[in-house]
Amino acid sequence: MPRTSPILPGGGKPPPLPKAPAFCSISDALLTRCRLSRWFASFIAAWLSLRLVQSKQTPGFTDVAPGPESGSGSQSNGPPQTVHYAGRTLDLTLFAVTRALDIIVGELWHRRKLRRQAAGKWSPLDASLSTLAHPALFAVSSGVVMWAWFYSPARLPRSYNKWIGSAAAVDARLITALKQCHERTLLYGADTGAAPLLTSMCADYAWPLEWGDPAVTIPFPCEMVHMGCGPSCERHALSRFARSFRWALSTYLPLSLLLVVRKRNLPALRRALLGAARSSAFLGTFITLFYYGVCLARNRVGPRLLGTSLSARQRIDGGLCVGTGCALCGWSVLLESAPRRKDMALFVAPRAMAALLPRRYGRDKEWRETLAFAVSMGVVLTCVRENPGRLGGLLGGVMGVVFRE
Repeated sequence: MPRTSPILPGGGKPPPLPKAPAFCSISDALLTRCRLSRWFASFIAAWLSLRLVQSKQTPGFTDVAPGPESGSGSQSNGPPQTVHYAGRTLDLTLFAVTRALDIIVGELWHRRKLRRQAAGKWSPLDASLSTLAHPALFAVSSGVVMWAWFYSPARLPRSYNKWIGSAAAVDARLITALKQCHERTLLYGADTGAAPLLTSMCADYAWPLEWGDPAVTIPFPCEMVHMGCGPSCERHALSRFARSFRWALSTYLPLSLLLVVRKRNLPALRRALLGAARSSAFLGTFITLFYYGVCLARNRVGPRLLGTSLSARQRIDGGLCVGTGCALCGWSVLLESAPRRKDMALFVAPRAMAALLPRRYGRDKEWRETLAFAVSMGVVLTCVRENPGRLGGLLGGVMGVVFRE
């Protein structure tokens, strides 16, 4: 029996149903337009809110400059002028930029992963890159922060400098000596007036005074870096780990127990104890790797690769030893869980970028920072509405609650 088309009551035929590709294209277009609308609304809100914050002037970003000359050829200046600088919102902007880049790169990588898995081309190398992306970001970022703490502490907030100094527990004279090697105001084999710095340290630790004289002892012994733990670099590393672990545990354990005091059950207590121990092991390993990296460059690997000449010793103590410690310490984040690695990487990365950028700059360039913040917040807020799982972590949970429709 031949098939017949249904007839509408008016005698006409029904309109043809849209084909699947056309329907999907229309849906994608509508979804894209909705996302663009969300992004644009977030962009405008972020732009206006940051401009409101930037409009407030603070003493740290205000200077008084001499006024222009009062007349041609005159040596006297006019009345002083107040100069306002931009940059007080830089930390907030870099935080937003870091989050936006993580969302974009993460989404692109996820789509690549789906394509390669569908084609059967997803390799162990791809999986390793996925696993090590955030640890590598943390390692690089923390290395930049530690380098800045050592050589340019003014680029870091005062709270950062104070906390890192407490965790490092190092004699300030040793840091000053290595900084002078970097600045070449302490030269091996020459009397530059730097001997009293380290000889006073030798007197306090009951070491031979000639150890602190760079014109006599080249280089100063690694035992001075160990600060009383003996000549063995490995023994010093173990001692550093034990001391740092105890110091960190005294901070993490009370906080972890405070978070579970209301639950009062054994599984929560066990998780709190394991979490505190894991975080303490991470921090202890971080400090240990930094110090052992310094020792590796000064005493184990550096002399074998560069030699023991005067110039080689100057290069090692002038930055290579500290650089080695900075390169190694951040990989301790592998002791943390994967979600914690991401949160920690995205927390430290903005601070590392801030250490590389000027803290103050001209107001005529402030629009660039405002644009970067608005674009980034548009991406972040759109992601919160469209795909909150992509943001992840503690921030993703908080923002998901705040912006829940």
